[in-house]
Amino acid sequence: MGNADRQDPSHVLNRLAPAPFPFREAGRGLAMSTGGMSDFSPVELLELFQRAQNQFTDRVDAVAPDQWEDPALPEWTVADLVAHLVTEQLWVPPLLAGEPYAEGRFPEDTTDLLGSDPFIGWESAADGALSAFAEDDALLRTVHLESGPLPAAVWIQQLTTELTVHAWDLASATGGDTELDGELVTAALLVAVSIPETGVPEKIAPSLEVSDAAPPQARLLARFGRKG
Repeated sequence: MGNADRQDPSHVLNRLAPAPFPFREAGRGLAMSTGGMSDFSPVELLELFQRAQNQFTDRVDAVAPDQWEDPALPEWTVADLVAHLVTEQLWVPPLLAGEPYAEGRFPEDTTDLLGSDPFIGWESAADGALSAFAEDDALLRTVHLESGPLPAAVWIQQLTTELTVHAWDLASATGGDTELDGELVTAALLVAVSIPETGVPEKIAPSLEVSDAAPPQARLLARFGRKG
């Protein structure tokens, strides 16, 4: 497995659009407003996050042994993509515990992040993140990202959206199931509308044009510069 540069991923391009890699580095914070799924209760936000984790887990479980070195996004292999999401999950417990974002907190190398069994590496990190978010009052806390403080309830929305879109990326790269959970798509669209259509430099690709009558999944992917 390769060494994915997670300290400065701004050079990584979206495989499906001529624009920068669509999500931020772990702990840095997605540049969007605090709008989105604000009408969801903490319990509902946690359930959506768990469903997004499970959806991504299904795509990881479907990766064939000979597919880990296949390209997923430019300069990232399938293993690198999964390792990126592992890093995202690993950040949840310390940030919810009040620790600030700091470079070098976790390994950068894909092999170190995934270990000898990528599925177990992913599942362990995901379980830790879910347990941290499930703690009493966790979603009432504030996390301190590189970009500044952010309500944990907003952060979990961002992570849920990222997990949802990257599940499609992973399935697309491996010939897996690209049909996303409809409720997760709807929830992610509520977050996506707060993102400028021009995107965010080095973080989110500009939106692609799509008909308002297009299916929700196509509209979500287009919002993140993907043609589904």
